[in-house]
Amino acid sequence: MNKLLQVDFEFHGPFGQELSSALTGLAESINQEPGLIWKIWTENETTQQAGGIYLFESEVTALAYLEMHTARLKEMGIPEVSGKIFDVNEALSLINKGPIG
Repeated sequence: MNKLLQVDFEFHGPFGQELSSALTGLAESINQEPGLIWKIWTENETTQQAGGIYLFESEVTALAYLEMHTARLKEMGIPEVSGKIFDVNEALSLINKGPIG
């Protein structure tokens, strides 16, 4: 069963196009992560937060990615990372055009 992973953390920039330019390589590498179906990048310059919403093939692959990504973010100087995994209600998500794979 697909699992949704929500990751949020305090982030002080860059944002927008500057962030896109800086992290294109990282974004491309994320496509190679086992079990990843898609990712939506999130950012809020006003609240100084960033993160992402991911869809994975299983809880095992979502947890493995969360562990690796948390370690990577800590190496980048981000001390606290919030990660939550959710089941996806496919029937209701399809009604609302959710991109569930």
